[in-house]
Amino acid sequence: MPFHVVVGRGATATATALLLADAGDRVRMVSRSGAGPEHPLIERLALDATDTGALSRLAEGAATVFNAAAPAYHTWPDLLPALFGSILTAAERSGAGYVMLGNLYGYGPVDGPVTEERPLEATGSKGRVRAEMWLRAKEAHDAGRVRAAEVRAGQFIGAGAYSVFTLMVQPKVLAGRPALVPAELDVPHAYSAIGDTARALVAVARDARGWGRPWHAPTITASVREVAGRLAALAGVPEPRLDTMTDRELTLLSLTDPFWEEMWETQHMSHRPFTADSSAIEETFGVAASPLDDVLKEALTRT
Repeated sequence: MPFHVVVGRGATATATALLLADAGDRVRMVSRSGAGPEHPLIERLALDATDTGALSRLAEGAATVFNAAAPAYHTWPDLLPALFGSILTAAERSGAGYVMLGNLYGYGPVDGPVTEERPLEATGSKGRVRAEMWLRAKEAHDAGRVRAAEVRAGQFIGAGAYSVFTLMVQPKVLAGRPALVPAELDVPHAYSAIGDTARALVAVARDARGWGRPWHAPTITASVREVAGRLAALAGVPEPRLDTMTDRELTLLSLTDPFWEEMWETQHMSHRPFTADSSAIEETFGVAASPLDDVLKEALTRT
């Protein structure tokens, strides 16, 4: 029976582990806390993934190492190189395929929908480190040390998602309260559902055509106002009251939590149109974006 290692315990890591286990594969789910879903084929292990030796031993014989690790947002430039380097090394030593969960930050400011062929020209520290992590994995792949691929998701929505929308908009809409959002409300953005992203990770890992390149997770293109409006309609609550956060408000919040200071770097993604073309993964593997209403209905059932 094949087995896989999933590093991380967030919503996408959990959905990926369950997809694999439901298909009959064994899964070792690794995180600092040892948390994860209950399933007879999922073994939950508490381990610091920067312990390369221990992680390599856990991965021996694995078909795939899925990197869905997500340290605190403001720590990416400091923590990602060592963490992702350790996970990559474990995949190399074990002979497993290496599939990274990435995002769209590495492209930097762009005009028009981004494709996977777009150069990684990020200007901010979080975008640069995300780009660097993929380039290191691609270098290892090209050198024949590992089979590597990356699935790049947009802003997460859906059951269990952790994003600006699910933190700042969704609970306020459902409570009938005004929502202040660090984004323009009526420009198109790239959203990715948790379930769609997990299906993309598994599809890439199971097919030889997946290796050696990045893929965009299935993407839903919509504005903040559109997603909030559909959520309200499905929940049967009043029409959302939304407003864009001012620079002054963001500056004041930045004094209380380092998370808010990080919003400046990604304003090209939140205050201008920023969309992604995910046709490659749909055409190659048949993994398409779920309808927005279906994603929001699932989120409502687990709220």
